[in-house]
Amino acid sequence: MSLRCGIVGLPNVGKSTLFNALTSSQNAEAANYPFCTIDPNVGTVIVPDERIDKLVALYNPKKVIPSTIEFVDIAGLVKGASKGEGLGNQFLSHIREVDAIIHIVRCFEDDNVIHVEGKVNPADDIEVIETELILKDLDTTEKGIDRTSKGLKSGDKKIKAAVDVLTKLKEHLSGGRLAKYFTNELDSEDDKITIRDLHLLTDKPFLYVANVDDSSSKGNKYSDIVKEIAAKEGANFMTLSVQIESEISQLETKEEKAEFLKELGLEASGLDRLIREAYALLNLITYFTAGEKELHLWTIHKGTKAPAAAGVIHTDFEKGFIRAEVIKCKDILEYKTEAAVKEKGLLHVEGKDYVFEDGDIANFRFNV
Repeated sequence: MSLRCGIVGLPNVGKSTLFNALTSSQNAEAANYPFCTIDPNVGTVIVPDERIDKLVALYNPKKVIPSTIEFVDIAGLVKGASKGEGLGNQFLSHIREVDAIIHIVRCFEDDNVIHVEGKVNPADDIEVIETELILKDLDTTEKGIDRTSKGLKSGDKKIKAAVDVLTKLKEHLSGGRLAKYFTNELDSEDDKITIRDLHLLTDKPFLYVANVDDSSSKGNKYSDIVKEIAAKEGANFMTLSVQIESEISQLETKEEKAEFLKELGLEASGLDRLIREAYALLNLITYFTAGEKELHLWTIHKGTKAPAAAGVIHTDFEKGFIRAEVIKCKDILEYKTEAAVKEKGLLHVEGKDYVFEDGDIANFRFNV
């Protein structure tokens, strides 16, 4: 499952520095993992999971394949981007392809780093970004109305209903409101599908990241503003110092990084927190398949039932699904062997209606 988070923000907010820190830190640790940089602005990043080392110690697999998530450094967003200013059109084509948006907001003062508007003002910065996204969504909606209206002559009630809901959405966006406030109120499944097919930018999950200076890792007066806005919008929020993360990413070993974090009084790097936040933002969980040949972490959405979870491995697993033999990660870590877990009655045989949970270790039975 390849899912993408797009990193957006005004110029000089630390966006590209963060992206470079994400990808370079992973390069240093990914020698034994399948890892690639798809192109200069797309990087595949390993999702930190403390359970990996513990399971490796138990299973001693020849190969480990971790969960990953893609980050896209989206350039070109300035005031007027929706009308093609800067790299506007290129930016908007890239951002439409992502599953969630990470908005980096400048929350530090530095005379050596020019702010495009001349002063640090997180609320204004957020408004600029949101306005451009809303304007592009409005353009997309208007095109959707034009395209759908061509079928009205057929008298199809579904087409009329689609045009009606798109027209209401247009009015909503014209008022400068995010699309998600509109879609959250929809009851009709057909209406939801109509809107979903537009891939609206302001209907995507949002994570605000307040980029603070290295003396404000727990926040400052600027990040408090971002936190308040995020709370009002129902968006996720976190603070980190991109400068500190950039420095950490240059360290070569885990030991060096741990010592650096200890000196700063931090338990985990901001990058690790960011990756986990992005994973949660996309409503994702991890299950394992484990053995001597391979420990593999599989990414699925919360609420995924057993056949669909099996299908992530191979479509034949889903088509011919019979059952799933499931062990909880905490149980295997406690009792050390699958035989011991089974003896305790903690190996569960699950059918098609079983909903997978984070940390499940599965063995699938299927017949095609």
